[in-house]
Amino acid sequence: MKAVVYQGPFSVSVEEVPDPELKHPNDVIVKITSSCICGSDLHMYEGRTAAEPGIIFGHENMGVVAEVGSAVKSLSVGDRVVMPFNVGCGFCKNCQRGYTGFCVTVNPGFAGGAYGYVAMGPWRGGQAEYLQVPHADFNCLPLPAGDEFESDFALLADIFPTGYHGTELADVSPGESVAVWGAGPVGLMATYSCIIRGAAEVYSIDHVQERLDKASEIGATPINFDDGDPVQQIRDMRGGDGVDKTVDAVGYQAAAQGSSAAGGEQDEIPNVVLNEMIDLINPTGIMGIPGLYVPSDPGGVDEGAKRGALSINFGKLFEKGLKLGTGQCNVKQYNAYLRDLIISGKATPSFVVSHEVPLDDAVDAYDKFDKRIDGYTKVILNP
Repeated sequence: MKAVVYQGPFSVSVEEVPDPELKHPNDVIVKITSSCICGSDLHMYEGRTAAEPGIIFGHENMGVVAEVGSAVKSLSVGDRVVMPFNVGCGFCKNCQRGYTGFCVTVNPGFAGGAYGYVAMGPWRGGQAEYLQVPHADFNCLPLPAGDEFESDFALLADIFPTGYHGTELADVSPGESVAVWGAGPVGLMATYSCIIRGAAEVYSIDHVQERLDKASEIGATPINFDDGDPVQQIRDMRGGDGVDKTVDAVGYQAAAQGSSAAGGEQDEIPNVVLNEMIDLINPTGIMGIPGLYVPSDPGGVDEGAKRGALSINFGKLFEKGLKLGTGQCNVKQYNAYLRDLIISGKATPSFVVSHEVPLDDAVDAYDKFDKRIDGYTKVILNP
């Protein structure tokens, strides 16, 4: 089959690789119909992780069941499904409590597994024609047959639940004011989720104009941090007041004011978003942090950043009595509910999708998505 294979920093290729096989009676093989390129893939693509050449990328996957293991009970050939990016077993202590992003079974020695991602276990990615799905009864979310809502459902694998997770971590409630740092795919989904949850005012902070335009279209107030300190901009709009809740959808590759918008070219201040959140949020507020932070960053701006050690204004955080929540999304906590919002017409997350391209065009798509050019906001690959 064809698959997207990592070659090294800023280099992927579409290659012929062996087809996946059923390795356990609980497995299924899914024929992929949609697989998204994620901002998290860019961390590997840019050489900002320990990823070695040969990884098949792709953790946002959906398709149709092509083969079924003998122990699978709830799925049949032809079923349309989407898989959380988390690979979970369903029976370990964390999975049983709903923390499927921290499964202790599927990636021995580490809490958490994922398709096609460095250090997240042996699971090949789905930017390919077929994908092996383990513990399939647990990991496959059934979808209505056909091709309706294809680009909406594809976002249930990661970014829609992850954006929603940011609002859950921050406990966004009706009537509140929220500032969301980042208007990339996850940031836009977090902003959208704030609106779904009834927030009265949502501020979207970025410096890529196309992203800010998207945020404005869904009812958020765009804040371009190249125009000045976003904390002061928002306080000026609110008569000096801060906000009730904040969400960090940026993570450790936060850009400096005025730097390039291109991922591989920007100047970085890895702690800037965390400290701006602490500055802006009102006392007793809650900070949701779904943005990715890593314990090892080969491209870090200093020795501390290279080992994931960042300086934050903890004294101010303590003084304000703030709470915070972090960690990757436990997709299964949300994906069935978000699927049903899509089916009912109450959520249309595909507004964020800018391009759907054939798998063969993945090399060009990665390059343009990383450089933030030609309107590449969110890309879906169609094998």
